[in-house]
Amino acid sequence: MSSLYGIVAEFTTAEDLLYAAEAAREAGYRKMDAYSPFPVHGISEVLDFDDARLPWLVFIMGAAGCATGFVLQVWTAVFNYPWNIGGKPLFSWPDFIPIAYESTILFAAFTAGLGMLLLNGLPRFYHPIFNTPRFERATSDLFFLCIEVRDAKFDREETAHFLHTHGAHIVSEVEK
Repeated sequence: MSSLYGIVAEFTTAEDLLYAAEAAREAGYRKMDAYSPFPVHGISEVLDFDDARLPWLVFIMGAAGCATGFVLQVWTAVFNYPWNIGGKPLFSWPDFIPIAYESTILFAAFTAGLGMLLLNGLPRFYHPIFNTPRFERATSDLFFLCIEVRDAKFDREETAHFLHTHGAHIVSEVEK
């Protein structure tokens, strides 16, 4: 026997989705997620999504890349294989800037790509929301709001009625 994952409401416009999400937030629902074919301005604030881990990871790894590029060149040019060419100093730091800059970009770009995948839990081959009727249209022309069972205020009938009264065209239960 399968268990319930949540109640999903289907909307035809982004404004209806945003209105329903705001109403659900004001009603006390906290464990919910929205699915849409394009970014909806304001939905992340309503859903209280403010994850700042990725920007900090990218910054830290960019700084590490800069330091790595710079230290690698200093080690090579000054300590490991010093060449006195034309009386120039061994530690000529302006020459090291392009490589340090490029290694900053390299480390930051790889961190952004891999961090985005890992922090989003991707690749995800299965999620209960995929069992929602007509959910494949979330990538083309429909908007969905899911209130999950793990929400403290969740009640099967009350939540479904709430979503119906806030503009949902179709409300369905999603099994795990």
